[in-house]
Amino acid sequence: MRRFSKSFTQQEPLSDASIDAAVAVMRTGRLHRYNLLEGEKGETALLEQEFADTLGVPFALACASGGYALQLALRACGLQHGDAVLCNAFTLSPVPGSIHAAGGQAVLVDILDDTTIDPDDLDAAARETGARFFMLSHMRGHIADMDAVMAVCEAHGITLIEDCAHTLGANFAGKPSGTFGKVGCYSTQTYKHLNSGEGGLLSSDDPEVMRRAVVLSGSYMFYERHLAAPEADGYGEARHVTPNMSGRMDDLRAAVLRPQLAELETRKARWNALYHRMDAGLSSMARFERVPRHEKEDFVGSSIQFRLPSLSREEIAGFVAGCAERGIPVKWFGQSQPEDYTSRYDSWGYLPATRPLPNADRILASLCDLRLPLTFDAKDCDDIVQLMGDAMDEVTRKSNTV
Repeated sequence: MRRFSKSFTQQEPLSDASIDAAVAVMRTGRLHRYNLLEGEKGETALLEQEFADTLGVPFALACASGGYALQLALRACGLQHGDAVLCNAFTLSPVPGSIHAAGGQAVLVDILDDTTIDPDDLDAAARETGARFFMLSHMRGHIADMDAVMAVCEAHGITLIEDCAHTLGANFAGKPSGTFGKVGCYSTQTYKHLNSGEGGLLSSDDPEVMRRAVVLSGSYMFYERHLAAPEADGYGEARHVTPNMSGRMDDLRAAVLRPQLAELETRKARWNALYHRMDAGLSSMARFERVPRHEKEDFVGSSIQFRLPSLSREEIAGFVAGCAERGIPVKWFGQSQPEDYTSRYDSWGYLPATRPLPNADRILASLCDLRLPLTFDAKDCDDIVQLMGDAMDEVTRKSNTV
């Protein structure tokens, strides 16, 4: 049996620019973001400034992880213990995990056939719960109809926090992902669009929210050492009532990230070329159903999703196993036990009883996912499609002989 030989989790090597910047920081020994010489700006502050400029917002903050950024955002926006927080039924576990960690109660909202949030169910959940917060996950790089989402949030006075772990560099109707709500949160974990191993950023145009976020992140009284935050003389109240939760990014990771941020548009074009090649190949084969995208969405195709609605659970399991035998780790969100990143809402036992989520149940039952690392090329995509087709043919043959 022919196998695909490349790894789906192998990232590109860091560029010489990132390596040189990291080595320069290590030579100083001053890795802490506030350990600066007189007049020195620091890698983390510069990253925040460049990140804010990229998004077209005044404020940005670098922190220890994307999940920490989500917790920080909730607390900075005024979440109180026990408050309801609306959340996609289809997301990854750090999203409800951050709500739980910040003291909130996640209230799950159903999805549409394109896997994005259902604005009608969002409206219904807001009416049922009176929730004041909505953590919108742009799951696996799919952006919802933001016109409809914002209309619901505005009608109910809901504070929107965007989880953009999979949409850094993407936009809706020309507006960058993460700039619709009060706060946008991003991840720089290895499998995201910027790679620092672990790390995260958040952005906002609200000065009071950002003041609280800066103090929460563990700034002590070093506000003036931030270049993309409100002026230092405005922290009078925030510094006395906001706890220090020590989740800063260090200068080493920031140094690694700054050259990558400058390369983001180029990476986006490369990812989308891989995505379109895979999408065309899978769309041409029977039994594979593509996940549609909104016409106003400009995405970053670092992963691809497809559905297998005509297959039984046993057939999907056979297909996934056949792909694995051929070196292709297809992830299936419908399997009975979560594996890797495929956990779904019914495996998060710390959540209270959920609202009915009929469409999420139907869509996730046959939804599959595949990473597209930049170590791949067009020929790799063609080989993957062919091998996945072989695995599907094998499932079909077995089904026809039963």
